[in-house]
Amino acid sequence: MADAVPVRPLDDFRLTAAAAMAGGEMIQIPDGRAAYRKGLKASAAGDMVSLDPSTRPLRLTKATGFEALAGGRAYWDHSANAVSYKKVNDRDFYIGRFAEDAGSADTECLVTQGIDPAYDIDLINGDAALQVATGTAAAGGFGIQPRHGSAMALLLTATNEAQCIDALSVDRFALGSNFIAEFILRIAANGSTNAVDISVGVANGTSTTDADAITEFAGFHIDGGATDILVESDDGTTEVAATDSTIDFTAGSAVANRIELWIDGRDPSNLRYFINGSEVNAATANLGNIAAATGPLGLLVHLEKSSSTATAGPVYVDAARVRLMEQ
Repeated sequence: MADAVPVRPLDDFRLTAAAAMAGGEMIQIPDGRAAYRKGLKASAAGDMVSLDPSTRPLRLTKATGFEALAGGRAYWDHSANAVSYKKVNDRDFYIGRFAEDAGSADTECLVTQGIDPAYDIDLINGDAALQVATGTAAAGGFGIQPRHGSAMALLLTATNEAQCIDALSVDRFALGSNFIAEFILRIAANGSTNAVDISVGVANGTSTTDADAITEFAGFHIDGGATDILVESDDGTTEVAATDSTIDFTAGSAVANRIELWIDGRDPSNLRYFINGSEVNAATANLGNIAAATGPLGLLVHLEKSSSTATAGPVYVDAARVRLMEQ
């Protein structure tokens, strides 16, 4: 017998069904990949079934209540039997990437199964960041923090002084790169007073004291002592002050406390901001227009306080990434 004998094509993964399966049913196979049940005829428990885990576009049932942006990560919600933009502590699993935009009320979406391309810039998973601390560093406290798994953690201590810690991507991108930036935060403890500011977004630089001094910035802002998520922008010509999105966060470090923040920059004259999959502040004048910015832009997370004994954090950054596209 030869050392290796081809058995079947890559799009034909077989296993014995533990329960009845319908045609087209989505499951996670033993190697972790998503696959769908081939054929239209249902199978019974104990039947040998053929599954397709190969890379291909699939039309799938979509959960309502969130907008899908082309290229974003798609997960199968195991209990709801529908596609979501996130997973929770359940049996949810990664499918692939959304192949096109889909509206909040849409009940179907197009997903390219089996792909997970690298982001153009990913601060959490390997791309370089500039980090500068202003204030008195403390072991295990304020300063450049060790990682918590793959999460970056930022915090401020009660030392009576001005403190600032940030992360700005070394790699940048042009304003016209058709960018979509994604941030995922867990704010374990918000600032104890309004001396604290948390900012995340895209920027042409940073500040060692005050994020408001950054000349080109678009993103999200949280004032210490409050749970309101604000949105603001500045393109070097027109500044739009932090405006309430009307969405609040709940402090904590669990999966349920994650906040997903997206910036759709495919039109620099009309940026779109999303919180947990829903667009916010679409009617705020000029907030989406940073067309006068010259860039290049980078990813920025920024935590600061003016001179005080206020504390904040940890602010866990689970994701800070951007994908670029031709159109």
